Amino acid sequence: MTAGHRVLLSGAGGVSRVVFDHVRAHGIPVRVMVRREDERSAALRELGAEIVVGDLTRPETVAAALEGVSRMYFAMRVSPDHLLAATVVASVAREYGELDALVDLSQMTVSQMTATSTGESHQQRLHWLAEQVLDWSALPVVHIRPTSFLDNPLFTALAARTIQENGTIALPFGAGRTSPVSVDDVARVIATVLCDPAPHIGQVHELTGPRSVDMHELAAEFSRALGRTVSYVDVPQERWETEVLAKVGLPPHIERHIAAMGRLHRENRYDRTSDGVEQVTGTAPQSIEAFVAARKDFYLG
Repeated sequence: MTAGHRVLLSGAGGVSRVVFDHVRAHGIPVRVMVRREDERSAALRELGAEIVVGDLTRPETVAAALEGVSRMYFAMRVSPDHLLAATVVASVAREYGELDALVDLSQMTVSQMTATSTGESHQQRLHWLAEQVLDWSALPVVHIRPTSFLDNPLFTALAARTIQENGTIALPFGAGRTSPVSVDDVARVIATVLCDPAPHIGQVHELTGPRSVDMHELAAEFSRALGRTVSYVDVPQERWETEVLAKVGLPPHIERHIAAMGRLHRENRYDRTSDGVEQVTGTAPQSIEAFVAARKDFYLG
């Protein structure tokens, strides 16, 4: 990829922020579309990003952001507008007609879904539908489907609180297994695809951590990383939703999505592994232990 191939990233935080670092390391110009100017966009501008203000649900601002761009990374935070945004991006990009890659951040739960399945969250259904729209668009699409993020509040803020209080991780996962993947590993995959998309067009990359563990094994990895005993406490789903999740103060759409993640973990829907990270980047994904060890002060307070 030459410096003439400008990349558009949607968003200044989360996965987009890490993708920016990896893409810029290759000397590739990056434009970042943000909802508003803030300290995050200011920091990216200092690092060489071109910042444009826009909204993925407004076609005119998407069209303006795509001018002079050949590759785009499409992602949103958990939002009831996800399908609308995907449809707007697809329709504008088709009319624009200059993209040689559109990299879509989806979810791995989509791989277990059908047109009529009902057990998933509304957010997961929006991702399933968005994939259909992007595929129907005939654009050069690559779908990235990570499993649950290690950086998710389930494994970070909520875990840190109970570890500091009583040395436990309290979640409603029962005997379910999980294989969370780090934001950095997902960002490395996305950046690799953006830098050389041709081999990936039309593909789906499913991303997990290196192994699937039950919650007692996960707690053991936390224990090794933190140098103190951490144990898992299984909490009934309803009690966890009312006594823990409801008190976090999340918007209803996000709260319902996280509640569904808890239930699907308990149903063992997250017991899945793939070698997608290593296949695309050549480097194995980060373990739970390594992720936690790098954030020891955060978890111990």
